[in-house]
Amino acid sequence: MNTIDKKMLEEYAEKIDHANVYQVARETPLEKATLLSERLKNQILLKREDLQAVFSFKLRGAYNKISRLSDEQRKQGIIAASAGNHAQGVALAAEKLGITALIVMPKTTPDIKVEAVASRGAEVILHGNSYDDAYEHAQELVKSRKLIFIPPYDDPDVIAGQGTIAREILKQHPQNINAIFVPVGGGGLIAGIAAYVKYHNPEIKIIGVEADESPCLAEALRAGERVILDQVGIFADGVAVRQVGKEPFRVARQCVDEVIVVTTDEICAAIKDIFDDTRTIAEPAGALAVAGIKRYVAMTGASKQTLVGIVSGANINFDRLRHVAERAELGEHREAILCVTIPEKPGSFRDFCHTIGNRGITEFNYRYADQAEAHVFVGIKLQRGEEEKNELISLLRSKGYPVVDLTNNEMAKIHIRYMVGGRTHLTVEERLFRFNFPERPGALLRFLNHIGGRWNISLFHYRNHGDAFGRVLVGIQVPSEEEAEFQKFLSNLGYNYIEETQSPAYKLFLR
Repeated sequence: MNTIDKKMLEEYAEKIDHANVYQVARETPLEKATLLSERLKNQILLKREDLQAVFSFKLRGAYNKISRLSDEQRKQGIIAASAGNHAQGVALAAEKLGITALIVMPKTTPDIKVEAVASRGAEVILHGNSYDDAYEHAQELVKSRKLIFIPPYDDPDVIAGQGTIAREILKQHPQNINAIFVPVGGGGLIAGIAAYVKYHNPEIKIIGVEADESPCLAEALRAGERVILDQVGIFADGVAVRQVGKEPFRVARQCVDEVIVVTTDEICAAIKDIFDDTRTIAEPAGALAVAGIKRYVAMTGASKQTLVGIVSGANINFDRLRHVAERAELGEHREAILCVTIPEKPGSFRDFCHTIGNRGITEFNYRYADQAEAHVFVGIKLQRGEEEKNELISLLRSKGYPVVDLTNNEMAKIHIRYMVGGRTHLTVEERLFRFNFPERPGALLRFLNHIGGRWNISLFHYRNHGDAFGRVLVGIQVPSEEEAEFQKFLSNLGYNYIEETQSPAYKLFLR
């Protein structure tokens, strides 16, 4: 961490102390997570920003910014670009202050969020497939309609509004706090919290937590400057930002002690942890801090410390819960997914299960492949996490079973486990890709129109996860002499993709 600019901290502390947020925001409780505290051998406190009127902290910064506009600016009207939580905060603030508001949202925004914004009287325009698309269109409307743009994070007044969370934490728990864990997207929340805490109690660690699909602050701190990520994942959509804000980064590089990056499975496990303690369901971004706390304790062996996590929001679509539940056990290291090769002969299943012993089986997928051997896709319950998984793999190999660990193989978890039985030797020159399709009408047709009749689709799997983007696995037969044309097709398509042709899961179960 760089030397801290004390004047900057003083200015932000004063701005936060005078921030105007409580006309719309409430002072949220700081609750002990009893079950999680007992399990982690630390006192875990949750700052419940999911209990705000819009189920997110975002209304704090939005209202503080909008309430400080001049009468002339208010008459012009305001505009924001957002995929959800910031939009709701701006709409609520505008409704409270009687200001005309226009919100530009991506077409991929779930209906529940669009309806929540419109219900507060804001005009909604759906444009593009991402936040960046919505932002660019909003900037065009700023010029054409002479509107005042309300940024989601890169603004001192917005940062100060979010920083009121830190003021509440220090008031609610004046005793010793060892660390505060903060979810990071554009950086407005962590900048406000870090500046206020470091001004009043610099001994408290400020630890940012990012999804491994969008670690924009971690990468910026590593590089010593803001960087633009090539692409970001979509599971934790509330923090899916390609570049940390300029002003948040200026503050964070001086005041943030550490950034922890967590996986999708760890986020899902944290959503379950919060539910177990509070009986509420956090959105993926809202559970980042808890996932970070668990990773921190595992890495450092911390015990008997007081660790605070910001539960930043609860705007989650109901149909995403299936995916969360499926991945939570993996995130808690309570399930292993293995591919085990067994002899194709009578009694081989029995012998295999005898080797596994009394461990619980979560799923068992198999289809005859050839006369010599069979590949089994098996999920196994674990009591002792990674240690037990490694012991089991060693045991199976000692008995002569070839084993491939697929527990961390994203394609296996999203697609293969639902497709076992489709293995074939008939396809030639097949290439396998994972695509992210915008979850809206016409996306699949656009993809197929781009392919046209040029290449044969030999495999296709899609399963709705309730995200803004659908996850699709596609096999395409591409003759080697058409490689250049195919690469041009991928570039022009405009969808994020990952090639999986060399994945062991593909070779074992589908190829």
